[in-house]
Amino acid sequence: MLKGLGNIASLMKNAQEMQSRMSAMQENLGKIRAEGTAGGGMVTVEVTGKQQIVNCKIEQSLIDDGDREMLEDLIVAATNQALKKVQEATATEMAGLTGDMNLPGLGDALSQLGLGGGNSAT
Repeated sequence: MLKGLGNIASLMKNAQEMQSRMSAMQENLGKIRAEGTAGGGMVTVEVTGKQQIVNCKIEQSLIDDGDREMLEDLIVAATNQALKKVQEATATEMAGLTGDMNLPGLGDALSQLGLGGGNSAT
């Protein structure tokens, strides 16, 4: 019986530590920035670790050319590249957060959220 209480206390301690780490991680996610480019740097998109677009730059020559479809494709490509980079950085941040804690299913849950982890290669 007392052994069970020790396990519960240990579990509670781990939960409190995890909550503290999660708060720190949420703050750090806002500081993470990743940039994606397309068209040889003619389109640049910057996103945060919270997957929010914070900047988009488009070379004037692309606008002047009037090729709307190409411009749309370049914006999508740059955005996807930036999101992939920020997801990788977020996965690294999460790995640091969990450290040596064994949390079954966390990797798969993060993968489903698009935050890396899981068993699949990215």
